[in-house]
Amino acid sequence: MPAARESLLDAAFTALARRPWPAVRMVDVAATAGVSRQTLYNEFGSKDGLARALVRRAADRYLAGVERALAGSAEPRERLTAVAEWTSAAARENALVRAMLTGCWSERLPTPPLAAVPSSSTVPAQRRADGPLPTPHDLVRIVRDRAATALAGPAAGPVDTAELAHPCELVVRLALSCVAAPPGEGGVAELVRAVVSAPSPTAGAR
Repeated sequence: MPAARESLLDAAFTALARRPWPAVRMVDVAATAGVSRQTLYNEFGSKDGLARALVRRAADRYLAGVERALAGSAEPRERLTAVAEWTSAAARENALVRAMLTGCWSERLPTPPLAAVPSSSTVPAQRRADGPLPTPHDLVRIVRDRAATALAGPAAGPVDTAELAHPCELVVRLALSCVAAPPGEGGVAELVRAVVSAPSPTAGAR
């Protein structure tokens, strides 16, 4: 039941914003979502399962935002700037995204193991949550590779994409530094534009 699942995740995220995860009660999450506690357990199996699903959804939404940023502008540097701005904003607005990007999980947050866990669930979304959760290194690699592929263009070969990997990773890591130490006036965009002054041309523009 996708609608109930999303309502439960929304309710859990709202509860997490108000109190530490150890104080979040499953019965309260179910009541806020307007479903029975049994429905909550049927969907996630346990509180740990709910925590994994919350983290997985945060990761999926962050990466979806990266895709939107990469699709926004025709100019490579502006697309990289948009990725950096989105990374900074997502980490600022969502504590789970910040923890995933930095590896710093406070006692207020759920801390599910990043390795895959055994599951007999037939719910496809739950199977995704039961799989491995991304580490900071994983997220840097995923965003770097998606950015390089997007900037290289559909006609690019492996060499074209590999040439773009370094500036793309530089931008991702610069954005992460801004998550840890927010920049002043001009923000992350000004830093990215200064550092990535002349990105390699896309393969499609050659």
